Amino acid sequence: MVEVGNYNVLKVVKDLDFGLYLDGGEELGEILLPRRYVPINCTVDEELEVFLYLDSEDRLIATTEMPHAIVGEFAYLKAISVGKVGAFLDWGLPKDLLVPFREQKLDIEEGKYYPVYIYLDDESGRIAASSKVEKYLDNLPPEYEEGQEVDIMIFQETDLGYKAIINGTHSGMLYHNEVFRDIHKGEKVKAYIKKVREDDKIDLSLEKPGYQKVDGISQDILNKLKSEDGFMLVTDKSPADEISRMFGISKKSFKKAIGALYKQRIITIEDGGIRLVK
Repeated sequence: MVEVGNYNVLKVVKDLDFGLYLDGGEELGEILLPRRYVPINCTVDEELEVFLYLDSEDRLIATTEMPHAIVGEFAYLKAISVGKVGAFLDWGLPKDLLVPFREQKLDIEEGKYYPVYIYLDDESGRIAASSKVEKYLDNLPPEYEEGQEVDIMIFQETDLGYKAIINGTHSGMLYHNEVFRDIHKGEKVKAYIKKVREDDKIDLSLEKPGYQKVDGISQDILNKLKSEDGFMLVTDKSPADEISRMFGISKKSFKKAIGALYKQRIITIEDGGIRLVK
């Protein structure tokens, strides 16, 4: 099924001076791919992967360019302008993405970035966006296991920490006192489920819970040791801020990691630092 606001593989049925026509099926008919988007040496009967959207005159258009996000996804986009019907965002295509006033959580200002959800408007058939991202989240009971790896996008900072979108379906929290590096809104990273609460709220961590995270951190420490000729001026007694600056982890995680390396006789712990065993 051909989908507007998504990538589709369509067959070339006509080759004209101004572009190609692609087969959109009985419902959508022939769809124009303007000449500027046509790959070199493309011919009739060839199949192309294209993105479909409506242009400024509400004509269905195909493009081989890639938007920053598609329908059904969340993104962090810059506001280009504000008009009579809403705000317009840069999403990587010639036609900017509309956020209608009714879909704005707060008034959008030109030049600022906003987390948004991209959707297909049922009435107009146009692709639009909403900055009311939370209304598109948490509609299903969370079925995550503690320690599970997930993809997150940071979308809001609060007094407690950073709110994040989890796998495009749920929201969760990274607490300030458990984040040991700089993060920013719009950042997409791997994270781990720390806990799913009885009220279905989800706590997140950037580090693997418990001893599961030691292996990865241990490897980072070993890599750093090798780059420093086998010795570093840091131990389990070093200040937490120094450990955070060097490795981006908590002192507790660092102590677990070097303890595991010490037990495996990979390092020695000296008064002034740690040393790689040759």
